[in-house]
Amino acid sequence: MTAETTKITITRLYHDAEGESHYADETIEATALNFAPPAPPIFVTDGHPATQVVHLFLPAGFEGDFHPAPRRQVMTLLSGLLESQASDGELRRFTPGSSTLVEDTEGRGHTTKALEDCVLVVAQLS
Repeated sequence: MTAETTKITITRLYHDAEGESHYADETIEATALNFAPPAPPIFVTDGHPATQVVHLFLPAGFEGDFHPAPRRQVMTLLSGLLESQASDGELRRFTPGSSTLVEDTEGRGHTTKALEDCVLVVAQLS
């Protein structure tokens, strides 16, 4: 590994002061770290304390109308195809491997629609 740091782009869903939710693509820094010796160093971001990790199954056709997130969480889609709309109207589709920092815990929130059966892993943050 030649570089000591790299950048990773993540999706963030947040609410503004008026309670409107928005998507943003943000770049975070990862630093080379001897994370799991004897494996070679890998790039690691700063950690976030979590209270628990849960798995969700959303059957194809599931539709959740506008709702705020129950808490700050990182949601990673393991399988399926998921569509979500922020209250500002922006619509995004998520494919397996997509990870989103969900922080729209106030206001109108967002919608959730499973276009296929979806399995997600959710790290609920402290």
